[in-house]
Amino acid sequence: MTNDIKKIVKIALFSIFFIFIISYGFYRSKDLLFGVKISHVNLISGQTYTESIIPVTGNAKNAVTLTLNGREISVNEQGDFNESIALLPGYNIINIRAEDKFKFVDEKNYQLIFKK
Repeated sequence: MTNDIKKIVKIALFSIFFIFIISYGFYRSKDLLFGVKISHVNLISGQTYTESIIPVTGNAKNAVTLTLNGREISVNEQGDFNESIALLPGYNIINIRAEDKFKFVDEKNYQLIFKK
């Protein structure tokens, strides 16, 4: 009877260890699996602005290159970016494009209106 209990305990410990290793591996590789993601951008499509220069902030997690209307901008180690952009009178389209080291791309477009 005690040999059966020892076998059950060994199998249970091995199973817990194996599940821990798999969970840790998934946790460490989730950024690689899910790729680049643009989030927390302070722009809202369809919004009307009265100022010609507006700040654009957000986060581009796992981005190697980030462009704002085709112009490369910098990101910090956490993926946060902060840039200003000038709006033309009328309808404006703001394009944010992020690319990671595996060439996966996330792209967001925002339609803004500038009224003087």
